[in-house]
Amino acid sequence: MEKIRLRTSNIQRIESGHLWIYSNELSFVPKLEPGTIVEVFTPEGKSLGLAFFNPHSLISLRLLKISIVDDVLRTIKFRIYKAKQLREKIFPNENCYRLVYAESDCLPGLIIDRFSDYFVVQVNSAGMEKFIEKIPPILCELFPNCKGIIAKNNTHFRKLEGLDTYEKVLYGEIPEEVIVVESGVKYILNFFEAQKTGLFLDQKLNKRFIRRISSNLRVLDCYSNFGGFALNSALGGARDVTLVDISDNALKYAKKNFELNGLKNGYFVCSDALEFLRTEYQKEKKYDLVILDPPSFTKSKKNVETAIAGYHQINKYAMRVVADNGFLATASCSMHIDEPTFLKIIQDVAFSQKYQLKLIYRGGQAPDHPILLPMPETRYLKFFVFQVLKG
Repeated sequence: MEKIRLRTSNIQRIESGHLWIYSNELSFVPKLEPGTIVEVFTPEGKSLGLAFFNPHSLISLRLLKISIVDDVLRTIKFRIYKAKQLREKIFPNENCYRLVYAESDCLPGLIIDRFSDYFVVQVNSAGMEKFIEKIPPILCELFPNCKGIIAKNNTHFRKLEGLDTYEKVLYGEIPEEVIVVESGVKYILNFFEAQKTGLFLDQKLNKRFIRRISSNLRVLDCYSNFGGFALNSALGGARDVTLVDISDNALKYAKKNFELNGLKNGYFVCSDALEFLRTEYQKEKKYDLVILDPPSFTKSKKNVETAIAGYHQINKYAMRVVADNGFLATASCSMHIDEPTFLKIIQDVAFSQKYQLKLIYRGGQAPDHPILLPMPETRYLKFFVFQVLKG
């Protein structure tokens, strides 16, 4: 087995449990096939165990926390089993959740979402790609009722790893549409057309809070996608709910989901969210609750300033259309925008508009997306609900 040494021994990030080692931290970068399993050593010769190696990626090594190469597949299976145990403890009565969350479950680059008897697999590392055909038998053993498994390997992370993007059925059959239930809300999913893996499962607990406060409110859900927040608002007794999304297809499924849940108070607008907010402000329209759940505004550190400006704009116009004493629910899933930065953006907007904000709810990603403390990269979702005081 190829042995790779680090350039220096005092890498505190690695010693504390971080699983990534970057190319500039290696004493040399060997010419090996992406995904090769190697053993990693400090300059003094101390073994750090096995890792997936990729010479074409900035993240050259993804540590596996094991030391015997024959144990890799056995370890993957055991860790998926342990991940299953954790999710069943967290959500004992649910069958829609993130089963595996990559590095947080010590399975570098592997994401698996469960939707009842169907599973969506996403692989974002060259090393784990070599095991993708081994994942379905493991899932079928752990979940005997499994009906279908689809790989949605179309993320930008794969491009960074030098991997092709593709979607394909790995096991069983995937119907064109599947009905699933999350937190008592019914959804029609089309795994072939859905963004990412299907539903935004990371917002599970935040959607429940929105349901609790929506009674008799006029609600505006921007970037509504399939209607997760909007459906929870409507089921929570909202007076009416306006859904805005730039995707006709997303709104088509949002309408189906409203009908599926017997809801008739949804209004669907195909528009860019910021343009819609600007128009509503010009019309002097007001809403009791405005929800912002945009896609990530930046995939890299170099675009952080542009992302900050984008968050500033959408939150400014959202606050403007919130009625006095109404509520703003605002989220950021940009990993490179940390919580203090996001809160400062919101506070700066409020100050510029001469509004006062009361923070009434502070959330993040649901616990089926656990955070590995030594890896801040596993903490990405920020979600806040404010009461907006304009008087």
